[in-house]
Order: sequence, then C-alpha cells, then structure tokens
Amino acid sequence: MMENTPTFDAPRNLANTVNYEEGGIVSRQVLKSPAGNITVFSFAKGQGLSRHTAPFDAAVQILDGTAEIKIGDTPYTLKSGDFVIMPANVPHELFAAENFKMLLTMIRG
Repeated sequence: MMENTPTFDAPRNLANTVNYEEGGIVSRQVLKSPAGNITVFSFAKGQGLSRHTAPFDAAVQILDGTAEIKIGDTPYTLKSGDFVIMPANVPHELFAAENFKMLLTMIRG
C-alpha cells in the first residue's frame, strides 16, 4: 500500500512513518527524484518480496526488527541499524521472520 509522499521539513524518526499491518507490507515514499527514490517499508511477520532484480543499486537500512535478505546466493540476517547494498541486476529477496521496517534508497545511475 503506497501512501502519499510526506513533507520532511524537520527531522523525523523514519521508523515512525509507517505502521505494521497484520499480514501486509506498507510503504511510504519519502523522496522521489530523477536521481532516485527513498521509501520506508514495514513488513509483517511472514511477508516478503520474492526473488527479483532491479536495474539500479539499492541500499537497505533496517530501522526496526530483523530481516532475512538474500543477495545473489548469499543469505544475510540484518537487524535494526544494519545496512547493506543490493547491487544492480543481482537477484535478491526479502523475508520477515518477524516484523521489520527498512529504509530503501534506490539510486539511478
């Protein structure tokens, strides 16, 4: 569910910009520009994104909870505060073994 882009004219706690929705994934775009997009996501336990690729590099920072992310053939367990780059055109997937929130920064090169 994509919500309207909020205005960030003062410091905010990004984890508070989306709530958990039982059985769902919630997203809120923070910034959209020709250079890239910044989006905050919440994943309810058991939710995920199946294996896919993206044409641009993407950075993921976990804001809350723990995520299971597989990049190429390498699995990672990331917890709040952890950061990883998902390189362009490399298959990746995400799974919520528990609720988690993440900041996704997609960089158009």
